[in-house]
Amino acid sequence: MTSLRRVLVIAGAACTSAALLSAQETRAPLAHFHHIHLNVSDPAAAIDFYTSKFDCEKGRFADLVDAVWTQKSWLLFTKVNTPPPSEITSTIWHMGWGAEDMKATYRKQLDSGTKFGTPLTDISALVGQPANSGKFFYAYVDGPDHALIELNTAGHHRFGHLHLLSADPIAAADWYETHFGWRARKSPQERMYEGFPVGPSASFNADNVNVIIFPMGYAKKQWPELWKDRTTFESTKGRAIDHIGFSVDNLQETVDRMRAAGVKITAEPRSIAGGKVKFAFVEGPDRISIELVEGHPVKE
Repeated sequence: MTSLRRVLVIAGAACTSAALLSAQETRAPLAHFHHIHLNVSDPAAAIDFYTSKFDCEKGRFADLVDAVWTQKSWLLFTKVNTPPPSEITSTIWHMGWGAEDMKATYRKQLDSGTKFGTPLTDISALVGQPANSGKFFYAYVDGPDHALIELNTAGHHRFGHLHLLSADPIAAADWYETHFGWRARKSPQERMYEGFPVGPSASFNADNVNVIIFPMGYAKKQWPELWKDRTTFESTKGRAIDHIGFSVDNLQETVDRMRAAGVKITAEPRSIAGGKVKFAFVEGPDRISIELVEGHPVKE
């Protein structure tokens, strides 16, 4: 290799390294999935329900309140005096647990008295398998205060996903990438399954939770009476599933960065329990309420 050629190669490598370093420096710090917060009429009963029906355990969040620990994150509960609205008119559709053997899991749930909004259903074709081949099943559990909980075929039986709806799934995925650093899988093409719009769609993994985003058109097709005069999502605040929480290393820096990027800050940073818990709220795509919590989730 000539000296000139060697210089050009080294210079090119240096430029590439600088570009990669610049991209790493400007990428938002990686956040973590911290919690799902639910409104319930009876927190103790809700905790008993989740811990007896699914793979999770009782715990104390920050030694402040009884809660449910789901492997790496929390289910938190606020007591309400009147049943919260649970119809699918906000971006949060449902949360889900996996099951290695859905038929056996479904039977066990029925035997324990679990109520289902949707019975065991084969949707193998939705995941690219032959139709009705028994490769992929799902069922919807009617949870406390009608929070919707999916059980579906998976290689595990833990808390595994959160399913959202969006007016623009690709733009929503871009937003989560930009502000929290997760890398999303995006399918911009329109797609139908048994007459229901399931694309464009996107998904990303926030730690061990797969966040899936389907188009608003699915809601309009599935619940036409709820959506006949509706063009936007309602805020998640006050509903059965009230908000989701992400943890960050530095709360104030994260809020300042998001504010500068035009994100709506709905509650400024503050702390409770003598500074043990620091948090703030922002509004994400499709009016989802997101709590930012400083520090990683831990089971105490």
